[in-house]
Amino acid sequence: MTASGTAAGTLFIVSAPSGGGKTSLTRALVPHLSAQGIPADISVSYTTRAPRPGEVDGTHYHFVSRETFAGMAERGEFFEHAEVFGNLYGTGRARTEALLTAGHDVILDIDWQGARQVRAQTDEAVGIFILPPSLAELERRLRGRSQDSDEVIARRMAQAHDEMSHHDEYDYLIVNEDFDRALRELSAVFVAHRLLIEGQARRHRDRIRGLLA
Repeated sequence: MTASGTAAGTLFIVSAPSGGGKTSLTRALVPHLSAQGIPADISVSYTTRAPRPGEVDGTHYHFVSRETFAGMAERGEFFEHAEVFGNLYGTGRARTEALLTAGHDVILDIDWQGARQVRAQTDEAVGIFILPPSLAELERRLRGRSQDSDEVIARRMAQAHDEMSHHDEYDYLIVNEDFDRALRELSAVFVAHRLLIEGQARRHRDRIRGLLA
């Protein structure tokens, strides 16, 4: 709890195979939730991979060397970390906890390995898995990026199968066939969680006291 009558935020884990659309959806979700009075932030991960064209350090990722990453991991500065396609990714612990304490929902854009690490530390995280409508559509999206070779795309498709096999470890499942509908469904999970009795009783404590006086 952040202050009198204010509930702490919730940690949301959002996972999907590469090309599943989770990055586009989560980035559209934040202003969508803000318009409904729900503060939410996407956790900016640390990574050892090189920036892609248009990516900004501190906005899309914190780009660090493998040595820096290893030091942070050794000091316990990551909530979770994993190796994906030969690169290291991790969620900073201090920033995540500060946002939650301030009453913000925090979105972790991570894979199933990271999700397991987070769930091992807290049973309050909410897991959402996003599926593509078909393998053909998933491959079309990957090729539409025009960033990867055929070899890399084949590897990503194989990895996608492994990632999707863990969908049943999550609390919610969304099929991203139509972007607008998927965004509405994703938003509904966040809104519904805010309506749980424990949080609402804290947010509206004075109102409830007045009604019951």
